[in-house]
Amino acid sequence: MLEKEELRSALKQFTGTMIWYKHSLFQKYTYTEGVKFLCENAGCYWLLDKILIHQLFTHPLKDLDLDRQFWTLKVAEESTGVLTCYRDSDEPVFSEEISFTDFPLEEISLWFLNNVLLLPSEY
Repeated sequence: MLEKEELRSALKQFTGTMIWYKHSLFQKYTYTEGVKFLCENAGCYWLLDKILIHQLFTHPLKDLDLDRQFWTLKVAEESTGVLTCYRDSDEPVFSEEISFTDFPLEEISLWFLNNVLLLPSEY
């Protein structure tokens, strides 16, 4: 895993994507090179899994069938966090408390657009 500043700096290199990856369990959904890099270097495949699981089983998301979602993970000093899905920049649709996380950054945003999970810089 990369240190916080190394990870933050490395994530800036992802501007667009040439390769999409299919999730092993949720074949309907894909994710980008930047998301794969984040998962590998921050040890957070759990975050990818959580966001995709919510597509199938969380009623506000499933019922609304949102094709544009903006996800934010905010990590507190106590190694807890909050994962929130927004319909737009300021309208939360769903939020989940994370009882423990070792995610290295204080905050990360991911976008889920038309069944593809990506870093905002890759849009």
